[in-house]
Amino acid sequence: MTKLSVNVNKIALIRNARGGNLPDVVRAARAIERFGADGITVHPRPDARHIRYDDVRELKRALATELNVEGNPTPEFIDLVLETVPAQVTLVPDAPDALTSNAGWNTIFCRDFLARVTSRLHGRGIRVSIFVDPVPELVAGAKVCGADRVELYTEAYARDYAADRARAVAPYLAAAEEARRLRLGLNAGHDLNLENLRWFAANIPWLDEVSIGHALVCDALRFGMENAVELYRRELAAATNGESH
Repeated sequence: MTKLSVNVNKIALIRNARGGNLPDVVRAARAIERFGADGITVHPRPDARHIRYDDVRELKRALATELNVEGNPTPEFIDLVLETVPAQVTLVPDAPDALTSNAGWNTIFCRDFLARVTSRLHGRGIRVSIFVDPVPELVAGAKVCGADRVELYTEAYARDYAADRARAVAPYLAAAEEARRLRLGLNAGHDLNLENLRWFAANIPWLDEVSIGHALVCDALRFGMENAVELYRRELAAATNGESH
């Protein structure tokens, strides 16, 4: 079954809104693990508006499952992940003022830079995933950079799903097939939710991992966190079993 990594940025955002340590990000992440998530994702940004660098350090010490750290590979970010050695680093080309991730890498234009970063992370035994738009040439470019996986940026899929889900998933399937041909691992993330997740995973059954934060935390406000994690796992299980909406 495709693995579920839960992004806890929004939990940190709530904490930071009032100061102090409520909710406790580490405690929440450990509970999410107990509820069945396969991993925890964080995306620290330079302004520390949600996840902070110290959160990454504490999570690495506390978690039993995989920690995936996303971010723009600035010198400070590289120092952090080389220090903490998470299971996976996902390289994302965020501008410092970006509200959320809004584009993948041009792996062809940025090949030399990404190859250097990937090599440094591999030197510490870290699996490297590169965030890309659903374009086969960019997937192939990630392979040239030395990446272990690509993460497909799924905002366009989520936006177009209601209008025509077959058309929405088509470019992702083409990019996923290129990743499989090149023996690249495959992740996906951004705006996946309980409505659109099953169709995506059912059409790309070799998908390794999805990273979901905003929608899952929103659903947790309605159903409770334990139930929300279980609902997302059910969607992935249904996709594995060939059950479509």
